[in-house]
Amino acid sequence: MENACDVGNCNKAAPQTYTNTLLMLMRLFLTGVWLSLLLSGIGYIFWQSELKFTMPTPVPVHYHDVPIGSIVHAGAEIASKNHRPLLIHFFNPDCPCSRFNMPHFKSLVKKYSSSVDFAMVVLTDKDYSADDIREKYNIDIPVSFNNEIAGQCGVYATPQAVILNADSKMVYRGNYNRTRYCTDKKTNFAQIALDSLLAGNEKSMLAKQAYTAYGCQAPGCEK
Repeated sequence: MENACDVGNCNKAAPQTYTNTLLMLMRLFLTGVWLSLLLSGIGYIFWQSELKFTMPTPVPVHYHDVPIGSIVHAGAEIASKNHRPLLIHFFNPDCPCSRFNMPHFKSLVKKYSSSVDFAMVVLTDKDYSADDIREKYNIDIPVSFNNEIAGQCGVYATPQAVILNADSKMVYRGNYNRTRYCTDKKTNFAQIALDSLLAGNEKSMLAKQAYTAYGCQAPGCEK
């Protein structure tokens, strides 16, 4: 009498089916792990390159605020030589936000250089020289690497603008624009502050976003 499946064949088929099921489950598990790692990597890259810059820069634990109206001794290296207002550009060559902001900053130098002095304070732990910065960004202004100037101005992020009047009084400290590429002309905060100062008004009425630092943490300000 013949059976559809004799006992010997069924006993052989059962272990094979079990093994195939285990292999399939293992493949699914490894595929899930690989996809999780891939999505985590994409999320990390997005955080590092985009998302974290849409939020305010963390304030350092031991940060001491410097009130607007304080006198800032910028030092002979970058101080105005002509008793004119001075815009100090705090910059980090390794900060994406600083690099995106550079065309806007250069446009301000071009537009206001007849009535305002400009200087750059480079906040970096890399080995650059002043000539390196001027040549790389094709800009002819004083460049300093003295991070004590940032402390005097209460700056802990890049890019940031500090505007001093002709008597070295700080009348503005904050962002250039609400966008990384400075594309929103209505929120050209530093330019608005400059126009206000040159018009004889040191107290420009700007949105809170102008004064809340966005961008990269300055080296040494991470904690």
